[in-house]
Amino acid sequence: MDVGRSFLFLLFLSFFLLPSHSQTFTSVLVSQNGLDFVKNLLVNKAIASIIPLQIPRIEKSMRIPFLGGIDVVVSNLTIYELDVASSYVKLGDTGVIILASGTTCNLSMNWHYSYSTWFPPIEISDQGIASVQVEGMEIGLSLGLKSDEGGLKLSLSECGCHVNNINIELEGGASWFYQGMVNAFKDQIGSSVESTIAKKLTEGVSDLDSFLQSLPKEIPVDDKASLNVTFTTDPILKDSSITFEIDGLFNKRKTNQVLKSFRESVSSVICPGNSKMLGISVDEAVFNSAAALYYNAEFMQWVVDKIPEQSLLNTAKWRFIIPQLYKKYPNQDMNLKISLSSPPLVKISEQYVGANVNTDLVINVLEAEKVIPVACISLVIRGSGALQVMDNNLGGSVSLQDFSMTLKWSNIGNLHLHLLQPIVRTVIQTVFVPYANDHLEKGFPLPIIHGFTLQNTEIICSSSEITVCSDVAYLDSSQLPQSHLSLPGSMPWKTK
Repeated sequence: MDVGRSFLFLLFLSFFLLPSHSQTFTSVLVSQNGLDFVKNLLVNKAIASIIPLQIPRIEKSMRIPFLGGIDVVVSNLTIYELDVASSYVKLGDTGVIILASGTTCNLSMNWHYSYSTWFPPIEISDQGIASVQVEGMEIGLSLGLKSDEGGLKLSLSECGCHVNNINIELEGGASWFYQGMVNAFKDQIGSSVESTIAKKLTEGVSDLDSFLQSLPKEIPVDDKASLNVTFTTDPILKDSSITFEIDGLFNKRKTNQVLKSFRESVSSVICPGNSKMLGISVDEAVFNSAAALYYNAEFMQWVVDKIPEQSLLNTAKWRFIIPQLYKKYPNQDMNLKISLSSPPLVKISEQYVGANVNTDLVINVLEAEKVIPVACISLVIRGSGALQVMDNNLGGSVSLQDFSMTLKWSNIGNLHLHLLQPIVRTVIQTVFVPYANDHLEKGFPLPIIHGFTLQNTEIICSSSEITVCSDVAYLDSSQLPQSHLSLPGSMPWKTK
């Protein structure tokens, strides 16, 4: 993987995004701890991808008293190791500054010299190898970040490399005799190292910007839904954090239909003390957009013909509750059709995460090969939720708080709903709730790229939104599934 893509995976821990409206329902804050984590990975993985780095050959001619003109060539000059003493990342007004200082690098090279005597007319030459150590090198990048049609545009403001000191040790030939001559190449070698590293970094940033423009702009959730993760504003830069604001709502797959909500935007991410690397704030509108999408896709309806207490699905069990049902259809099997009459409504507060679900419960009798609807009961189910992060997904579970019932229609006369409550409660708790939890536990993806995983997560609820505060760990390629995008393996770049 080239330096551009490596840089992308490290600097932007999260985002794959799409042009849409300017509302914001999810925001991601990278704290100073997170920036330092990214910086360390960047130094180890991204910049290290330039190693080994070939430096152009250097030729020099000089005149020596009594010898005349001498041609000296330094070739196969290669940087094969870098050691960074310290590095840091700093946020400016318009972008990110990354500096590596106290850097040393080790190089190898071949040297060759030749000169011709005028009497007698012969050519004299010698050659060998040399080791070069560059000390006190500083490398810096200043990068601009702006939103661009729903994505991010990266620009290079400054890029530089400065060498303070070079030591050259010759081997082979009469190297002790020519040491002083080759030392005259120090300035040229230093300049070549500086310009070659700066050029390579500039190319990497340009590749990265092109790659940013080609990123996919939504995250598939399943065959029905995807997450609209468009950047809605320029990144918000502060002294010790950077915040990315994205749309975050659910889209219907293969269309541009966006299911909107009622709030204008999510508030700022708040993690106590900024002790975590990352904070991801998700508005309740995101959950409600998902609910609306699956409701419109007619996904929230199903027929129940098997339950833990199977005897409930025979009219004999109902003979004392609804006598007219048993009288008209004695000992007949039944099923229950459950369908939501409107999208579930999720509400989030500091003390509570819950949902109200409006459901129609149709009682069907199975007679021969016929399905005979006999009554419909409207339910308002109130549930409380618990959220959790599993891998990089935000999921959860729901439990029943209470419910209310009204008779919508009946083909068997009036029903005594209070007598039905125990059966309906059993159906909700043994069928409806487990079914919902089976899907809720899978969750939906948080904006974290493959190769990184959330650790030590904490979920904080506030008015109308939840915030996931987390540290981040990087999994090397040996720990990732083969289908995942990964970063290069070990590189000879060391950090302290």
